[in-house]
Amino acid sequence: MKIGIFDSGIGGLTVLKRLLTDFPLNEYIYFGDTLNLPYGTKSLEDLEKCADKIIKFLIFEKVDIIVIACGTISSNLYDKIKDKYGVKIIDVLTPTIKFIKENNLESVGILGTPMTIKSKAFDKYALNSVSCPLFVPLIESGKVNSKECEDAVKGYLRELGDCDNIILGCTHYPLLIPVLTKYTKANLIDMGMCVSRCLDIQSGKEQKVTLYFSKVNDILKNNVKNIIGDKYEIKEKVL
Repeated sequence: MKIGIFDSGIGGLTVLKRLLTDFPLNEYIYFGDTLNLPYGTKSLEDLEKCADKIIKFLIFEKVDIIVIACGTISSNLYDKIKDKYGVKIIDVLTPTIKFIKENNLESVGILGTPMTIKSKAFDKYALNSVSCPLFVPLIESGKVNSKECEDAVKGYLRELGDCDNIILGCTHYPLLIPVLTKYTKANLIDMGMCVSRCLDIQSGKEQKVTLYFSKVNDILKNNVKNIIGDKYEIKEKVL
């Protein structure tokens, strides 16, 4: 089976990593739109243009299913685009809400991008939600272990307040778990895990991973290697 996955940058690799663990014998085509990140501060019109180009590219690559590994597009555009292209499209929001419901989670907080929080997609299930515009630029620039990142984590958690469960409402945010766990004892919920639990994927005979990014540099290459190892082919492609 050929599975397409896309995000604004490296965040969606956390979803890919989970799928590689749970469904290893498949072909994966990933697109990270690093030339146009962050998505979390873009207008709906610009988000739709970005998503349209990427989905059409993945369809050209003959994928059987597409996973929107982006909380911002999932929360703002999924209902509009899920039946538009003639290919099965899965978002990260719907499985996460399903996880909240099935596990009767209470005392839930949400950390998300500005557009995800603005969409109010999680408001029905959360005590509080916090927009975290600093996280994606810090992660993409390789500053996860910096004092700047640690200060941002502390500030956003302080704003969020006490809660037993925190939804990491952007697929970049699982990369901050080592820092987050220094300052919160809450259960951190990874949307990639929620997606994997909902997928029905038939395994093939071998694994193949091709990663496309609209802008590639040494920081990106290092980030990719740290997240998913080295069993992949990486290519630069501007859509």
